Amino acid sequence: MAKLSTDELLDAFKELTLIELSEFVKKFEETFDVTAAAPVAVAAAGGAAGGAAAPAEEEKDEFDVILESAGDKKIGVIKEVRGLTSLGLKEAKDLVDGAPKPVLEKVNKETAEKAKAALEGAGATVTLK
Repeated sequence: MAKLSTDELLDAFKELTLIELSEFVKKFEETFDVTAAAPVAVAAAGGAAGGAAAPAEEEKDEFDVILESAGDKKIGVIKEVRGLTSLGLKEAKDLVDGAPKPVLEKVNKETAEKAKAALEGAGATVTLK
């Protein structure tokens, strides 16, 4: 396999969506057993004044989408759960019947908000944690 230059890699990353890039970073971190966020967080906390560092540390970057209840339109909610996850029909139905349960765990804010909107659109009650 030909080795890619830094510029070629950057061009390839420019073509990715934010979700695809986020997934790449997670895979990269798992493959090489590193954390890309740690040096940034340390540099931000170390460079900021004492009071200013606290809000940066409190901001969450991973969310859980919790299905609180299916509401009146259970079938629509089951379809949305299946669309958001890789669950089969029985597993999705069991998840919806067993609410409150997490539908997605440790996803980025954008994905969590899209999932919440889709589930609420189907008639479910959803919270993000």
